[in-house]
Amino acid sequence: MTQVVSMPPLLRLAGVRVAYPGHGWRARPVEILHGVDLEVGPGQTHGLVGESGSGKTTIGRAILGLAPVAAGAITFDGAPIHALKGGARRRLSRDIQVVFQDPYTSLNPSRPVGDTLAEPLYGQGVSARQARERVAGLLDQVGLPGDAMRRLPREFSGGQRQRIAIARALAIEPRLIVCDEPVSALDLTTQRMVLDLLAQIQRDTGVAYLFISHDLAVVRHVSDVVSVIERGRIVESGPAAQVTGAPVHPYTRRLLLSAPVADPAAQRLRREAYEREFAGERAS
Repeated sequence: MTQVVSMPPLLRLAGVRVAYPGHGWRARPVEILHGVDLEVGPGQTHGLVGESGSGKTTIGRAILGLAPVAAGAITFDGAPIHALKGGARRRLSRDIQVVFQDPYTSLNPSRPVGDTLAEPLYGQGVSARQARERVAGLLDQVGLPGDAMRRLPREFSGGQRQRIAIARALAIEPRLIVCDEPVSALDLTTQRMVLDLLAQIQRDTGVAYLFISHDLAVVRHVSDVVSVIERGRIVESGPAAQVTGAPVHPYTRRLLLSAPVADPAAQRLRREAYEREFAGERAS
């Protein structure tokens, strides 16, 4: 029998706690994450889903070095990264990039798109000519015309701006992209186009995604593995089909039942099931 060797995770969070200083004199720190464990494999999409305030974005910020890790460890390719500062943190951006929810606020409104996309390349020592060629290739990869590099962000639609943000994240060929609600501000048709684009890029490059969203339907569509977070704790994790199709934890079931469906009759049944689920939990 051939032995199956599992690949070690690309990203691992082990017992991660994040706490912010309290307000006022002698105020105790406010803990947001309470011992989070999470893994993202090479070339994998790990969906992280939860309601607003659940702590899902804080996980992304901790990975990027934007939130203070009070305890636990974050490792990338086996090396600890949660305490990196300065130049070491900047060098890590070669491997870890991010796509934010609002692409317009993450793009410089006064700079042409080509300059924005070339900036991380210059930071890696790429020449101006090579940067222009790379930017043209990135724009083509995300389905935008070559003349887009001379235009300003305001000249594009929301979906096009998100494509630009994805192109910028891809510029230095990272191994992991943290996608923080990347389609929640887009209409449904544009959402599908952007999700299909992310899937195609993953097939072409092998990049891994940590896909953060409040929408269980979106997470189910794009993820290999799904983790559900409630009030700073992972309450359920497993293969996407299992977690989104037959959830075990009551919170995951509520998320699933609260997602709207197009059929009015099915929506009514789902609403009734949600009310029963919520009433049963309150009674217990």
